[in-house]
Amino acid sequence: MAGHRTLTYVDPHRPRGRLYYAVARLSATKAGEWFSVNVAWKLDPHLLRLTRGRFSSAGPLAVALLESRGARTGQPRRNATLYFHDGEWVTIVASKRGWPQHPAWYYNLRAHPDVLYGGLPFRAELVEDESERKRLWELADRVFPEYAGYRDQAGRAGRVIPIFQLVPR
Repeated sequence: MAGHRTLTYVDPHRPRGRLYYAVARLSATKAGEWFSVNVAWKLDPHLLRLTRGRFSSAGPLAVALLESRGARTGQPRRNATLYFHDGEWVTIVASKRGWPQHPAWYYNLRAHPDVLYGGLPFRAELVEDESERKRLWELADRVFPEYAGYRDQAGRAGRVIPIFQLVPR
């Protein structure tokens, strides 16, 4: 797994501008969903890798490249995910837009928790404590307000959206 060592610090308490929230809202529309599923999810891992983490299709939203190993195959896998920082730890949310199933990378992290994120080495830890999950959801909603809708949609399907904290190695 090759990395590029670029990960901008994302403070969930920092105010965000109109463009930021407009892009976040757009991503929650039907057109945004189509773009995410058919373009961004396929393009961003390559774009982030080629630009050393500087550019993604998400514009002002904080996105980085998650490099993991396949849960069954052990083969290298690359996915782009939104993130924010919680102190030195990086938090990523396995929302998959609130759909009924977890993203494939959730299973990869459960099977092989040592990953590169933004080119830096981390160990992925699933957050299971409910009070900690609540605290992290409050931060996540500040970074990407559409997570609230994703939680509702996933809940209606009987799924609890996992949260991972990436601990520096």
